Amino acid sequence: MARAFHVVWAGRHQRSTWDALCDGYRRRIARYAAIHDRPVKARGGGDVKSRRRAEGKALRAALPDPCFTIALDRRGTSLSSAALARRLDRLQTTWPHPIAFLIGSDVGLDPPLVEEARMVLSFGPLTLAHELARLTLYEQLYRSLSITRGINYHRPSL
Repeated sequence: MARAFHVVWAGRHQRSTWDALCDGYRRRIARYAAIHDRPVKARGGGDVKSRRRAEGKALRAALPDPCFTIALDRRGTSLSSAALARRLDRLQTTWPHPIAFLIGSDVGLDPPLVEEARMVLSFGPLTLAHELARLTLYEQLYRSLSITRGINYHRPSL
């Protein structure tokens, strides 16, 4: 089985339609790789900088040790689905530890946490709601696995 994926995210943790949508992709992913959803409680109150710092500390504490960290940030590198699939496949075969994705809450990720990440991934220049970023990540993880395993899901551009 491939290396485990961990999705470590900050935000409000109430069951919602977002969770149901993410669950569907997690079930698909679990057929090919271990997948762990690790919510971190977002702190209420305080200014944005303090909240970001507190969330960054909580996210860092929730990471498996050791792991390859990939921060999701709109200023990161944008990859095609095929390029992401190749990169994750290479990581899963060469990196002996879990691969962890970091998603910030509505205030984003703490800048030092982004700087510490081994890779910063962007889903484009748009700012996405953290719930939507999480769902998009799960879909792209499944798409990556389908590409590298030859599953009939991804249809390349013509």
